[in-house]
Amino acid sequence: MTLDGKTRTLAKTLAVVATMFGLAYASVPFYDWFCRVTGFGGATDVAEAGSDTVLDDTITIRFDGSLEKDMPWTFKPEVRTMELKIGETGLAFYEAHNPTDKPVAGSASYNVTPYQAGGFFSKIDCFCFEEQVLMPGETVMMPVTFFVEPDIVDDREGKYIHTITLSYTFYEIDLPEQQAALEAETETSLN
Repeated sequence: MTLDGKTRTLAKTLAVVATMFGLAYASVPFYDWFCRVTGFGGATDVAEAGSDTVLDDTITIRFDGSLEKDMPWTFKPEVRTMELKIGETGLAFYEAHNPTDKPVAGSASYNVTPYQAGGFFSKIDCFCFEEQVLMPGETVMMPVTFFVEPDIVDDREGKYIHTITLSYTFYEIDLPEQQAALEAETETSLN
């Protein structure tokens, strides 16, 4: 193989590696978009306002809360189940408590089961849309406002769904920069 042949082979190999890296990088946002559009994997919709239509049919919503390993908070739903009319706006609360002696930041991942219900479960407002910071010993009630789309009763699979479980898992994240700077200042002044 000539030097020119080696250079072309190297260039092609680098191009393949760069393409694969680009595809891997783009796959996460693409998958997130796909799940939100289709409800695949229990991803939910986001709505600006509640439904214009409320049916007489009811559906049971179950609430579940868990923590990722090493997340020091306690986290649980205020109520375990709620029955709503389909299309009716519901409001539920989750309680989070930071029992540590330092601020802890967290973010919540969520899904609904059965997965087929994801495309019909719409959140109007949710604590999961933003990072949460709890100060030492702080307890907060975090709201989620939602409804189940009336279209669920006409869907081939959705019409058989009578219970939807909304699950959240909180995991620890780095403190926002301002909070970390404030904590560092506090620790410096104490020493």
